[in-house]
Amino acid sequence: MSDPVTHARPALEKLLVLVPTYNERENLPLIVRRIRASLPDADVLVLEDNSPDGTGAVADQLAAGDERVRVMHRAGKDGLGKAYLAGFAWGLERDYDALIEIDADGSHPPERLPALLRAAADADVVIGSRWIRGGKVVNWPLHRKALSVGGNLYVKTLLGMPVNDATAGFRVYRAGALRTIGLDGVDSYGYCFQADLTWRAIRAGLRVVEVPITFVEREIGQSKMNPDIARESLRNISRWGWEYRRDQIRSIGDRLLHRAKDTP
Repeated sequence: MSDPVTHARPALEKLLVLVPTYNERENLPLIVRRIRASLPDADVLVLEDNSPDGTGAVADQLAAGDERVRVMHRAGKDGLGKAYLAGFAWGLERDYDALIEIDADGSHPPERLPALLRAAADADVVIGSRWIRGGKVVNWPLHRKALSVGGNLYVKTLLGMPVNDATAGFRVYRAGALRTIGLDGVDSYGYCFQADLTWRAIRAGLRVVEVPITFVEREIGQSKMNPDIARESLRNISRWGWEYRRDQIRSIGDRLLHRAKDTP
């Protein structure tokens, strides 16, 4: 794994905030209003997955009343990762400097966006982290907190990755970082998507930093987390960890073999 790149990074001027939605009719106007107040010069792209509750119509109304808000209507609910990949492609085609992930349910505080962007002045990827000093979670039951902390510890240990909240979904990506990562080979589409892109960024030698946030459990609507998503995450992360450790062992074996050959 190479050391993170430390050269000077260009200013982030053209910003796109991506907001994936499925059945978020009540939450969407609230989160868009907070985003616009926090980053008045940023554009917002709602990634709407054909919600049966009418979220798409609400998104269109918001776009009609604000030229900074746009809507991508997708065919159906196809996973968080695929929604973000579509949003990334849209933003990269239009030469945005940074692409920002945020949940529609209010769990990620848009008021922390300026802090994340300040950190991005000297980073390629910035994560709004629950599990570093200053970060916390509000209104989570103990078992869910334990699951998140344990899952992130598993990721960090298995992959040797210096990130405390690799599954977090509140992020800033420089456009150049996404191009460096390469999105064509991404094959995880649930919440495991976040850990996948973190791992790709670290392996590419990009600088990933974490900024503390207060994560507040949604008050309106239902969480999209379910056992299938958890199983996908465990399966994929375990596979990546096995491949990473296998390659480490092979590399050590190759070095020992070369040394043995060079020894008179």
